[in-house]
Amino acid sequence: MQKRTLSQDLEVSALGYGAMGLSEFYGQTDDKQSLQLLHKLIDAGITFIDTADLYGRGHNEQLIGRFLASLAPSTRATFTVATKCGIERPAEEAYARTINNQPDYITRCCEASLKRLGVERIDLFYLHRISPATPVEESMSTLSRLVQQGKIAHIGLCEASATTLQRAQAIHPLAALQTEYSLWTRDIEDEILPAVKALGIGLVPYSPLGRGFLTGKYRHNSEFAGDDFRKHNERFQQANLDHNLQLLNAIAPLAEKYHATTGQIALAWLLTQYEKIVPIPGTKQIAYLTENAQAAEIVLDAADITLLNGVHQQIGVQGGRYSEEGMKGVNA
Repeated sequence: MQKRTLSQDLEVSALGYGAMGLSEFYGQTDDKQSLQLLHKLIDAGITFIDTADLYGRGHNEQLIGRFLASLAPSTRATFTVATKCGIERPAEEAYARTINNQPDYITRCCEASLKRLGVERIDLFYLHRISPATPVEESMSTLSRLVQQGKIAHIGLCEASATTLQRAQAIHPLAALQTEYSLWTRDIEDEILPAVKALGIGLVPYSPLGRGFLTGKYRHNSEFAGDDFRKHNERFQQANLDHNLQLLNAIAPLAEKYHATTGQIALAWLLTQYEKIVPIPGTKQIAYLTENAQAAEIVLDAADITLLNGVHQQIGVQGGRYSEEGMKGVNA
């Protein structure tokens, strides 16, 4: 797989892997199967893994740590691992969360992530959400100190506004912004994407397949298990799903033209939006991992890119991407 440069000295595979679903939010998980899938990243040429302390309350980082520990040193050296801190969750099973950007909290989280991952330095460490209670300059100064101490190599922010990105960059160079971006989530194009490009930092879109919707595999809310995040997500309620299928119908002719799936077209389109963009689709299935990786080989015609660029203006996607609780700290 081709490489892309997020920042001056941070080169990763053109497509990364979002590991969140291996721990929670998308139905049942199986660590043995998850580790088998992670080893398939090597065959797919995917060297960029995304995790967070939030996912499974540390479980996801531990799982990635087990994977890394199983690799030969030469293979381990090819992988770049990103993790995050900044969202606190209560110990009990609940969706409730608190955004915490306090310096002492960031420092404690970094130490805990280093231990769970089993590494001496985190390649890319994100602030997972932005809290208005803590000036971003204060949080960035703490992250900068962690860079100086050799505990993290690069700093990133998640779901940050254009203004916050500019303020943060003034304290320490940012390597990347991670935010939701796909053919059905285009919010960042007005202000945030131009700011990212102007600052010259990388962009890491999560949910680049619209939480699976853009693959065309989910057309009925009844397909989701009760513990699947999408079962209760507004965009996946049946009335909204029925409306949003118009987007899939618009992509389908291009999938046929390129002998690809709609999901592959969605990823191929994202890759055309910025030379420093690295989507991180997630999956628990090896077949879908391979399918996603192959999307990096698709070269879309200019006319087809233009067509996809404008499709959201014709089809207004219905439904919020998170609940009110989930939107805490988004674009702050």
